[in-house]
Amino acid sequence: MNYQSPMSQTPVVSNLLIANVVAYLATMLLDTNDMYALFALFPVGSPFFEVWQPLTYMFLHGDFSHLFFNMFALWMFGRGLEMEMGTKRFLIYYFTCGIGAALVQLGMAEVDMMNMATQMQVWNYMLTPTVGASGAVFGLLLAFGMLHPNATIMLLIPPIPMKAKWFVMIYGAIELLLILLQAQDGIAHFAHLGGMFWGWLLILWWQRRDRNRYYYN
Repeated sequence: MNYQSPMSQTPVVSNLLIANVVAYLATMLLDTNDMYALFALFPVGSPFFEVWQPLTYMFLHGDFSHLFFNMFALWMFGRGLEMEMGTKRFLIYYFTCGIGAALVQLGMAEVDMMNMATQMQVWNYMLTPTVGASGAVFGLLLAFGMLHPNATIMLLIPPIPMKAKWFVMIYGAIELLLILLQAQDGIAHFAHLGGMFWGWLLILWWQRRDRNRYYYN
């Protein structure tokens, strides 16, 4: 029997974990402001906006807890999804959710700035970046809930079991509620929902394409 390490079975998840940790260490060792100015996600009208930021912002995190919880969710849900989807499809799915989340965040940033009362508010907003893999991670949660709706998830706080479909719906409802309440908590709730939305669209498209391929082959 040939032994396969977990890293060889899920190379995308393993490399994403490494890349995110390396990027976090780089922000600690180098100038954090310079790293953010280049690679964090800024509104389109910001002097710091660059076209690669909808990709690179996913590898930056605000602090250790932000990194830890995102990477824990990536490790927890991503390994099974990568083995189930296959490496190529999982890679496409992860980055579609993450980049899709960035596009939703950028779109809502434009709407927010149009509704601001003063130019100073707009300027401060344009200098506020978005960082983190949360949009992609929320896409993973959505995928797990769609593909395994009746699987049981054990929550950490509170420590109770819950079916995956309810877990995902509750998380999505909380994000939507915080948006409606206009929560000023410094969290990109639109990006979270954006990651789930793009993941939902991609899974539906794949399912439809796979069914058609089965019927017509």
